Amino acid sequence: QVQLLESGGGLVQAGDSLRLACADSGRTFSSYIMGWFRQAPGKEREFVSAINWSGTNTYYPDSVKGRFTISRDNAKSTVYLQMNSLKPEDTAVYYCAASSLSGITVVPGHYRYWGQGTQVTVSS
Repeated sequence: QVQLLESGGGLVQAGDSLRLACADSGRTFSSYIMGWFRQAPGKEREFVSAINWSGTNTYYPDSVKGRFTISRDNAKSTVYLQMNSLKPEDTAVYYCAASSLSGITVVPGHYRYWGQGTQVTVSS
């Protein structure tokens, strides 16, 4: 069973940094593709980043590429999202998710397990 818990959200100013963490209380964390998504009020859930089981392959959309970095520590069953140069348009609830597919996917429906989300608010 995968149980994901995000932490690290908060209120920051434009240009600041935040690091989100997502811990899994289960024992199979290392076998999952891990992803981060976000959802702003009135908008669809948006893919932010994903990482393969070994941490050797990552993927980002253009909206965050060069500013966000995903990483994972399988020994701690935790995935991280380092967010730099934050912009007001990054404001959203951020969710981590786990997929049992063999490769990185950007489709929310391909992720079976989800955390409860953490709010990130960036003021201008």
